[in-house]
Amino acid sequence: MQDNWTTRERNTMQDTWTTVDTYIYDVFETPDPQLEAALKSAEEAGLPPISVAPNQGKLLSILAMSLQAHSILEIGTLGGYSTIWLARSLPHDGKLLSLEVNPKHAEVARANIERAGLSGIVEIQVGAALDTLQKLVLDGHAPFDLVFIDADKENYPGYLEWTLKLVHKGSLIIADNIVRNGAVADATSPDMNVSAVRRFNAALAAEPRLAATVYQSVSIKGYDGMALAYVVSD
Repeated sequence: MQDNWTTRERNTMQDTWTTVDTYIYDVFETPDPQLEAALKSAEEAGLPPISVAPNQGKLLSILAMSLQAHSILEIGTLGGYSTIWLARSLPHDGKLLSLEVNPKHAEVARANIERAGLSGIVEIQVGAALDTLQKLVLDGHAPFDLVFIDADKENYPGYLEWTLKLVHKGSLIIADNIVRNGAVADATSPDMNVSAVRRFNAALAAEPRLAATVYQSVSIKGYDGMALAYVVSD
């Protein structure tokens, strides 16, 4: 896909998207010390600034609440920002399991989750997510009501394969960073992340147990999108 935007045009659009995101935050949110502290501590620890935007975090929370989710699986913890949003949507006896390959990220996330008062709900397991997912399946782990995938893109197809063994009819699977600034439409892209996301999307579309789609979004994080897949049958 050829990008015909000039640098000036791209910067102007990004300024607009950021301004609108700021407006949305000002209208719908109030300052949240725990969430703000999570972002600050992640920045101070040198974690990449790739957490979901505040309105995206709120969307995840709303989706979890609409499902009346009691159990959530998150693949990719980073600093725990999206983890906090999701965990807050759970009832007092709910559980969220988050998988993180980087021990430093997990350490930062655990501190943020403890500060948010969610240590009793959230468990972080450190290790390669594909290995952990396989172990969950082999151990007969109960299915999850919601799965949020936001990790290394090259393993998205594998994450989906194992996730499908850990959900039930009525579960929702959400995957972030699917549009890749529009590059997802380019079948010839040499980017391994793009080709992996395309395989992930093809697998979603071909899976008869799922009703799935992808939506595009623009935000303070740029141009991207999420995949949503509802499990229609066991």
